[in-house]
Amino acid sequence: MAAAPHARPVRILHTADWQLGMTRHFLSEDDAQPKFTQARFEAIRALGRVAGEERCEAVVVSGDVFESNQVDRRTVMRALDALAEVPAPVFLLPGNHDPLDAGSVYRSRAFVDHRPAHVTVLEGETPLTLRPGLELVGAPWTSKRPLRDLVGGLVQELPPCPPGLVRICVGHGGVSALSGARDDPAQIDIAGVERAIAEGRIHFLALGDRHSTTSVGKSGRVWYAGTPEPTDYDEVDPGNVLVVELGPDGAKVTPRQVGRWRFTMRERVDLASVEDVVALEEWLGALDAKDRTIVKLRLAGQLSLQLRARLDEALHHARELLAAVEVCDAALVTVPDDHDFSQIELAGFARAGVDALRAAARTEGDVGATARDALALLVRLAEAKP
Repeated sequence: MAAAPHARPVRILHTADWQLGMTRHFLSEDDAQPKFTQARFEAIRALGRVAGEERCEAVVVSGDVFESNQVDRRTVMRALDALAEVPAPVFLLPGNHDPLDAGSVYRSRAFVDHRPAHVTVLEGETPLTLRPGLELVGAPWTSKRPLRDLVGGLVQELPPCPPGLVRICVGHGGVSALSGARDDPAQIDIAGVERAIAEGRIHFLALGDRHSTTSVGKSGRVWYAGTPEPTDYDEVDPGNVLVVELGPDGAKVTPRQVGRWRFTMRERVDLASVEDVVALEEWLGALDAKDRTIVKLRLAGQLSLQLRARLDEALHHARELLAAVEVCDAALVTVPDDHDFSQIELAGFARAGVDALRAAARTEGDVGATARDALALLVRLAEAKP
């Protein structure tokens, strides 16, 4: 049963994994981290504008609204202030980051006292009637590690919808079709969900937990919205919310971009020549929206001291402009060559010391690494000499 016959078309906005209050260790506390934090609140306002433009009947948030149940009061208050601007009823599902346990943020005094009237927490598994012909049912997490498939258990217990009724289910967690954790008791059985859809028990499953916008299964009625602002490098197509339209002819799901930040990773950058270093400089310089871009580089190859000094200067410059630059250079070797010292006039003990460092720099281990660092510093100081 694809949809309830003669049902009035339904349009909702599906989002998830806001994780308000999230921090990232590589962001500076005095600049990038506050911007990153603010962007997550602005994403709520942005998706609210999309909901208004698309005339959505409801906004469903499929778990992990907050980074944890221990977020501070200011985070809660800023979240509620942003939610107050959303021009549609909003339904929040507790997820694994913010489960509905004894210490839940949803039971905090700040949340309870200041929750806007149009914001509802999905606390139980009883279907809610949003209007005649439209129901919403959630599978909230009540602990961080449930011992059963919350969504699968719920949808199998629901009765088939009568003609004219559309029922949307809101869930959170990994699904069997994508997860490698086969021994996880909370893993959602996607085959069971698809059977429930075919039997008309639900007409759409709005999922959270996976930060990449993803369609699951074959029905076209099970989706992860993904996070509205990116949180890591391995996410595929993050930064979206989904406009979901359900009617007698099926489901139409349209991603809308609201995210403004970007995580970019280059798995391997081979460096061996001045041309390679210049190419990396140009790539970093060409990145747009630098204050909202986070970059990770895995460097490999072999550079002279002068080229390594140039590389370090390029990375330092990039860090001044970008939100963050993470560098893994374990596979990049710095090897002094004769050209590194051609412009440095040394004699006596100084020359003997440099020769000893050059010999040590060709060795492995901490001694070699320390010698290479010392020689690199010497070259930089010599180049900076007026």
